[in-house]
Amino acid sequence: MNTEKSLTVASDLKPKIEEQRHIGQLSYMAMWLGDGFNIGNVTLGSSIVVAGVASMNLFQTIVAAGLAISMITVIFVLNDHFGYYTGSPYVIQLQMTFGAKGAKLAGLLRGIPAIVWYGFQSWTGALAFNQITTILTGYNNVAVFFVLLLIIQTLLSMNGFRSIKTISVWASLVMAVALITTLIFLFSQESNLFIDRMVAVKGSWGLTFWGFVVAFLGNYTAIFESAADYSRELKPGLSNKRRAVLYFIPIFTGYGLTLLTGALLAVVTGISSPVHAMAHLFNNNLITIVVSAFIVLGTILTNLVANIIPPTYVLNAWLNISERTALVIIAVLAGLSCPWLLVQDSSSIGLTIFIKIYSAFLGPMTAIILNEYYLKRHQKVNVPQLYQDDQLSASLPPIIALFLGAALALIWVNLSWPIGFAVSWLTLWVTKYNQQFD
Repeated sequence: MNTEKSLTVASDLKPKIEEQRHIGQLSYMAMWLGDGFNIGNVTLGSSIVVAGVASMNLFQTIVAAGLAISMITVIFVLNDHFGYYTGSPYVIQLQMTFGAKGAKLAGLLRGIPAIVWYGFQSWTGALAFNQITTILTGYNNVAVFFVLLLIIQTLLSMNGFRSIKTISVWASLVMAVALITTLIFLFSQESNLFIDRMVAVKGSWGLTFWGFVVAFLGNYTAIFESAADYSRELKPGLSNKRRAVLYFIPIFTGYGLTLLTGALLAVVTGISSPVHAMAHLFNNNLITIVVSAFIVLGTILTNLVANIIPPTYVLNAWLNISERTALVIIAVLAGLSCPWLLVQDSSSIGLTIFIKIYSAFLGPMTAIILNEYYLKRHQKVNVPQLYQDDQLSASLPPIIALFLGAALALIWVNLSWPIGFAVSWLTLWVTKYNQQFD
């Protein structure tokens, strides 16, 4: 007699079979290209600038971004393997290490940053929306547009990855045109200011440089941490090298351009908020309306890709509720996250600090799940077992590794992700976790 107790999970968390996977290679690349072209990344780029002068020069900025994007690609390919070959999401992947109950708690480390990002992106989109209505009608109420955007995104999310596939291709092209146009304008109209404040500055190859590498990397750590949530939607039959291309090209293009755009905007205008910086830069109502519309579009696409689906899965794992109910709850929580505190016109340091703090926890988490999948299990997973309640229990060494790695990472928060990753990996090695068998 089979005495195993099946784990009750929402239908969204069950493995995706081949017939349910509808995202092709072009749509997948467009999804990550569109995610790269988002206003949060522009804001992060602006954090390079302090008092109107870049703390790193142009070459250092490009090298820092290049290093971060290369590491993002490698970790993406390593960590998407589970979801791509099993069809199961991140919250199920966590159960290999933390058990059914522990995975719910561990999933919060991915879900909470996503909710805050969801609120931040929506608030920035609301600022842009407010710019449009202020110019056209004189109506000025950011809070109303913030709520409106949350409602719109919730409705779009109810179609899951179908909405992402439909929107991502065209939206990514539109956003690319908008950002490239902004870059051309900055280079052509403000070249002297750009050279004086970003090219000719000495910059730093020390802690400032590596701090920004960590910040650029940390901006994606929550996304590649839950890579399984995305790869399970991708059509099967692609090699690791092929999937690496699907990540590197769009992220390098989209993320790289937006970081550079953010830095140049802050250098030229002295304003960290991209919405206000663009309005100040162009000083033309028609151009401001067009650019603001692009920002709103980019906000919606980024949230659909990176910030709505993962916390929805986490909430489903906790409450076993319908996807629609979870989406509404996630939107309410995003609205309560007070995103306007992260960025002020004078500085975006709040956003940078936020990224480094949650990276202190996600660095250890990445080390733990990669160690579990590759070194302990050698990529061999009994998927049905992950859905059996009585066969899922937490292991002590990963829990120790998580808290020890996070604690030391928070002490040196400027290098939070690599410190947390290295300490947790070393802890698992010292405790010989890889030699323990379930």
